[in-house]
Amino acid sequence: MALFTYSRLSHLLTISVYKSSVLRTGSEIKHGATCCVQFKRCQSSVDSKALQERQRQQMARGLPKQKPIPGVKQVIVVASGKGGVGKSTTAVNLALGLMANDMSKSVGLLDADVFGPSIPKLMNLKGNPELSDNNRMIPLTNYGVPCMSMGFLVDDVAPIVWRGLMVMSAIEKLLRQVDWGSLDYLVVDMPPGTGDVQLSITQNIPIAGAVIVSTPQDIALLDARRGAEMFKKVNVPVLGLVQNMSVFQCPKCNHETHIFGSDGARQLADTLGVTFLGDIPLHITIRETSDRGQPVVISSPNSPEAAAYRKVASAVVQKLQKVSS
Repeated sequence: MALFTYSRLSHLLTISVYKSSVLRTGSEIKHGATCCVQFKRCQSSVDSKALQERQRQQMARGLPKQKPIPGVKQVIVVASGKGGVGKSTTAVNLALGLMANDMSKSVGLLDADVFGPSIPKLMNLKGNPELSDNNRMIPLTNYGVPCMSMGFLVDDVAPIVWRGLMVMSAIEKLLRQVDWGSLDYLVVDMPPGTGDVQLSITQNIPIAGAVIVSTPQDIALLDARRGAEMFKKVNVPVLGLVQNMSVFQCPKCNHETHIFGSDGARQLADTLGVTFLGDIPLHITIRETSDRGQPVVISSPNSPEAAAYRKVASAVVQKLQKVSS
């Protein structure tokens, strides 16, 4: 069985980007000129409301059609406006928590952070994905969770130096060229921010809901709010907010300290009118198990930290049921 390598992916992406640029040089220039003329005529012949409606219709025609991922029932995206808030760790333990709460459910994990993939380290996975008979990548699996990440195609320390078109083509292949089999949930670890990757994913596949991860710190909450507002603009239900690193408990005296502030994410959830999904403590066990590639939900299932993730997973499922009903 053939392997899907980084060099092969780069070759395919270069070809696809070249083709798309060639195709645009002719027809899109003509289309742009035509739209400009039509716009000037509309300004003089119709009122502003009719013009806005016309522009809305033109934009809608230009958006890609959403197509479900074969075999995947529901897609859950885990996002944050800012990096470094524990989004990837939350995504991994959420996926494992969904399985722990209901062993009959099948869950997959997609790492959409092209430039900073974390899933291979967190899930203790290495190697190139094999190709199926229909030329699709077969996810690597650990702890019963099939995973796909750009990190499987590059060395651990190799930088991915790509421009926007290459990144978008890579995301398209991660979405469409993976043989997931049959999944109840696909958890997508989104890159931080509100840029091209987020828009591309939300416009290309139907998403059941978004989970926003933030610390209680004011500076993180500002970007978390931007992330939530972005999903609302593209009509993706915001399932709720997770407050990560909510409190630190001293391992010697058990004194609790709110290093990043107290209840900031809970208050933001109230402001936005969305569900507060739960608190995840700042605890050394979570850090140590993540660094070993043994997520706390698996390695310490009876710990309070694992219980916190399972509680969040339960809240996500309850919210999904409300959104879909």
